[in-house]
Amino acid sequence: MASVKIYGTAGSRAFRSLWAAVEMQLDFEHVPTNFRGENKEPEYLAINPNGRIPAMVDGDLVLFESMAINLYLAKQYGPSLVAADPAAEAKVVQWSVWGISEIEPLQMQIVVQRFFTPKEQQDVGIIEQATKGLQRPLAVLDSVLADTPYLLGSEFSLADVNVAGVMDLLSSLRFDFSAQPNVGLWLERCQSRPSYAKTKALAS
Repeated sequence: MASVKIYGTAGSRAFRSLWAAVEMQLDFEHVPTNFRGENKEPEYLAINPNGRIPAMVDGDLVLFESMAINLYLAKQYGPSLVAADPAAEAKVVQWSVWGISEIEPLQMQIVVQRFFTPKEQQDVGIIEQATKGLQRPLAVLDSVLADTPYLLGSEFSLADVNVAGVMDLLSSLRFDFSAQPNVGLWLERCQSRPSYAKTKALAS
């Protein structure tokens, strides 16, 4: 029986942790938990009192926050995704924090308008402002990816899982990456991995 349990759905932030676990071919139990009520059940709140997903249980260890979960899983079960070298590991942390601080807040403004707001109530101004705001961090990412296929060099790493996992919502929005062609190509490379398709299948 798998010792690792990952709570959440592939259509949520849990996608990042599910993708990491599938990429490292981890034997884990997926406990589908949605954010429309199941995350507020007492049984789940005992695991994550924040009432958010994902969460992870591995023996006596309980973790929430997708990036913390992914860093733990890689260190414990998928060392090929995160180098033991402190400098390389710090780069993984850097890009993980960057993704949730520079991309996610603006991205979510668009998601809320497009996916969770009735069409007649959508605020086009919010969408346009957030789209404009994303141009700066995406330009930074584009410049980094100009000479390297992945964030840390020639090999796919946890940094790519975490940042591409965050930006998967931009793919769902069919975001226009024409001004950042390197980002578009990098995202395609990440999403062409078998682990990506297998994780997406968990949503069905």
